[in-house]
Amino acid sequence: MKTLLSTVAILCAGALQAQELQLYNWGDYTSPELLTKFEEETGIKVTVTDYDSNDTALAKVEAGGHGFDLVVPSANYIPIWREKGLIQELDLSKLSNHGNIAPQWVDVAFDPGRKFSIPWQIGATGIAVNSDAYDGDINTSAIFLDTPEELVGKVNVTPEMNDIMSLALWYVGGEPCTEDTEKLKAARDALIKAKPNWQSMDYGMSEKLAANDVMSSVYWNGAVFRASLQNDKVKFGYPQEGFPLFMDSVALLSDAQNVEEAYQFMNFIMLPENAALISEFARYANGIAGSEEFMDEEMKTSPMVNIPPELAEAGEFLPTCSAKSLEYYTAIWTELQK
Repeated sequence: MKTLLSTVAILCAGALQAQELQLYNWGDYTSPELLTKFEEETGIKVTVTDYDSNDTALAKVEAGGHGFDLVVPSANYIPIWREKGLIQELDLSKLSNHGNIAPQWVDVAFDPGRKFSIPWQIGATGIAVNSDAYDGDINTSAIFLDTPEELVGKVNVTPEMNDIMSLALWYVGGEPCTEDTEKLKAARDALIKAKPNWQSMDYGMSEKLAANDVMSSVYWNGAVFRASLQNDKVKFGYPQEGFPLFMDSVALLSDAQNVEEAYQFMNFIMLPENAALISEFARYANGIAGSEEFMDEEMKTSPMVNIPPELAEAGEFLPTCSAKSLEYYTAIWTELQK
């Protein structure tokens, strides 16, 4: 009898474990409505742990002992996760909704055929400005690198190294991930010179922009759109010197414990109506065909979500930097943080 009870206990513990999923995602980026719907339909409870940067997520998982099943890296980081063996190739036979990925987002350079990741959200890094504080041209990185007098001491610069370094390099005539020391020095000098004019280097700007606590910020279009829905003075600029496009995608960790639950979740978010829930919350576009019909009119028409064609040409997906360029980046970034 004791052996039988022990066996039942083990089976029960296994059943409980099967009802869980650990998602490691960017902060304020996961729709509570989506999670409720998923749990109601599947019985699987999703626990979300937040991170604030690609580097934070990578370091945490690489260190081991994390307990996460799914992670949501940006496009230029997917190859790094693959090379380090931290994510596993997907079994597409378990993803019946894989065909819902919009064609232009299937054979992407960072994951051809979508064998290691599926779309989460798509956006751009640009410049938020409150029009009450400044009514000049906001489609320029001069807002934070040659700050207009009206915005001195009122600008936040989000501490996302790759985005900020790329914006600075474009501004001085260089390219992201360059190993050209002259261009890197020019970008470094521009950043160091500009920093005294900034108010802060921080995340969590949606609420602060909406409340007029910050008049400008280098930030992401969807998060700025959320602020603008509360404060119509908040505008978004796309720097015409060049600005980063991003696509965050869900990947299955190599040491995931809740693998079948992870597949259910990935399949679930590739249904158009569910992808729309993510976008309605985070306020970014996504890569799932047909999701637009489930979105509100503001999402369908806002230039903060849909980049105007005349501005879109300056946007580029960031490459994966070489070890040498990252070494330069890190040295500059360390100096800037002092």
